[in-house]
Amino acid sequence: MADPQQLAQWIADTAQGDQRAFQQLYKATAPHLYGLLLRILKTEDKAADALQDAFVKIWQKAGTYAPERGAPITWLLSIARYRALDLLRRRRPEVALPEDADMEALVLADDNANGPALDNETMQSLSAIQKCMKTLQTEQRQSLLFAYYDGMTHTEISKKMDAPLGTVKSWVRRGLTRLRECLAE
Repeated sequence: MADPQQLAQWIADTAQGDQRAFQQLYKATAPHLYGLLLRILKTEDKAADALQDAFVKIWQKAGTYAPERGAPITWLLSIARYRALDLLRRRRPEVALPEDADMEALVLADDNANGPALDNETMQSLSAIQKCMKTLQTEQRQSLLFAYYDGMTHTEISKKMDAPLGTVKSWVRRGLTRLRECLAE
């Protein structure tokens, strides 16, 4: 994948209507976005449709990207993630987002959300997120992955992990808090 500066430049050029920059952005990032969408939506057809929708949104919203608020890939992934969750909610209206607005912004940040510690360099790297995920307790990490990458509700996670609903909610909340703290370090 291209470096963050190159991605940011392609996004800026796309905002100006540069189709060639948009093509380069697509080539460099589509496999990563598709992988995320496939994990969430579970089928290639739905993931491909969501990818197309996400890139339409990226084309339309490129002018709203602000480099000081986060890494370009984070912005792109959040658009794709929101698209997937929108599709899941339409299919399963009970899919719930976190109740805490700060925690929702951390994991599902979009062009209008303010996630914590956005100016921190470590948050701008996916490797930093992966590193921080490894610091979480197993239950917290699994709960977060089920919730945000598989689009599962707390109730579904509770059943899948064979744990009480309140415990699952605590794992998610504490996991998000720890993830935020780790990214701010």
